[in-house]
Amino acid sequence: MLMIEAFSDALVSGLITALMTVVNLLPSSVSDAFQYAFMQRALLTSVLVGAICGMLSCYVVLKRWSLLGDAISHAVLPGVAIAYLLGWPFFVGAFITGALTSVGIGAIERNTRIKSDAAMGLMFTASFALGVVIISKLASSTHLMHILFGNVLGVKHSALMLTFVASVIAILTVWLAYRPLLLYAFDPQQAQALGFNTQIIHYGLILLLTLTIVASLETVGIILVVAMLITPGATAHLLTDRFKIMLLISVSIGVCSAVIGLWLSVVFNVASGGAIVLVAFAFFVMALLFSPKQGLISRQWRHWRMG
Repeated sequence: MLMIEAFSDALVSGLITALMTVVNLLPSSVSDAFQYAFMQRALLTSVLVGAICGMLSCYVVLKRWSLLGDAISHAVLPGVAIAYLLGWPFFVGAFITGALTSVGIGAIERNTRIKSDAAMGLMFTASFALGVVIISKLASSTHLMHILFGNVLGVKHSALMLTFVASVIAILTVWLAYRPLLLYAFDPQQAQALGFNTQIIHYGLILLLTLTIVASLETVGIILVVAMLITPGATAHLLTDRFKIMLLISVSIGVCSAVIGLWLSVVFNVASGGAIVLVAFAFFVMALLFSPKQGLISRQWRHWRMG
């Protein structure tokens, strides 16, 4: 156990040192805000969350799973509350209830006349209501409110390591299963015809999405994590038609939103999770207006030039 703790401490220290090497190249008005240890932990966590949310955001947007991401993010709340009562780590309860909700949505969709959107709405509202009821009975719900809205400035070492492990798992999964995931995102029937088990891909992607949401709880919170799973991918989708480029743009937007949002939250003394999401939305608005092919202003300019 001591060896594991020493290794995790050394790993975090190395990652922070490498990250600060880049941050110190920025203007001093920006880099000075990240000279404290708690800010460096918050920055590393935010960068990891921005990267994995940005990467999976592409699949969420292409599969039209925005409501599913919302369902899972709300469904983890009762698991968080139950884990708090039992003294377990938050991610254990959150991951279990998130996975059970995902399976429940699939079961309702396959075995009843209820469509997927209604099944998602039923499951996530019931799960979220259960979480609210449990929280209302607790003696103190202050810490649990951080799960709703995020508290990256107070992120603990254990939460940082969870985020790092989730990031490694997500990156390795997308890298090793890049082709089947790509086919499944664009054409599930073609993927099945080529011999890929689309059922395994479907639930594997959902579990990966659940893991990412759980890892993002203490950064942007349950309520705002769904925005980080939609906005970077939607922005990248406006800027390119090539999936690899879309992945790179989406990850870049996620990371930049995390860094800029965290810095703005310190400068203006506002909630870090909300600031991160608003920066990501600002990137989306710029792409919506000025994207070379899809931008509203760009299209109006082309029409004007064509007379």
